Amino acid sequence: MDDARTERFRSLAALSGRDLTREAATELALTYRGFYHDLRRAVPWALPLLRHLRPRYRIAIVSNNRVAEQEEKLRFLGASALVDALVVSEGVGFAKPDPRIFRVALDRLAVSAEGSVMIGDSWTSDVEGACSAGVRPIWFNRFHRPHPDDSARPPVAEVDSFRSPLAVERAVTSGES
Repeated sequence: MDDARTERFRSLAALSGRDLTREAATELALTYRGFYHDLRRAVPWALPLLRHLRPRYRIAIVSNNRVAEQEEKLRFLGASALVDALVVSEGVGFAKPDPRIFRVALDRLAVSAEGSVMIGDSWTSDVEGACSAGVRPIWFNRFHRPHPDDSARPPVAEVDSFRSPLAVERAVTSGES
């Protein structure tokens, strides 16, 4: 994970015509992680949404990250009690969009793919990954990105905010957004 983060900064520098040493890229990655850690916040309205959905639905978080980091983030945000399963790529050995990580979440929740929904903000990792696992995706498109041309797939429900838990729940239950 640390090596991947360092390489991301080297790649970003290369895109702008700069060559970073591995040491400089590592330092940038560590500085970034420090700022990320200090400034992290829940997505606006996400915790009220989880509190709204929790009494009626089983909830899993599927993440490409480190287990300890994700567990600590849930504790920090006060969301641990709102989640039934935390499935992290480091802990299971494969990352989104690999359908196996979604199947682990389904197994841990003891639910079927057909009756499940994945709300995620990455088209590739979350939407395509969920589809490949047989889970209906909802694209959390808070930055109003252009919808990918994906005519081979049925239309994907989309939400741009968690401000209205009832609207999100409507998308979860009906497929509409």
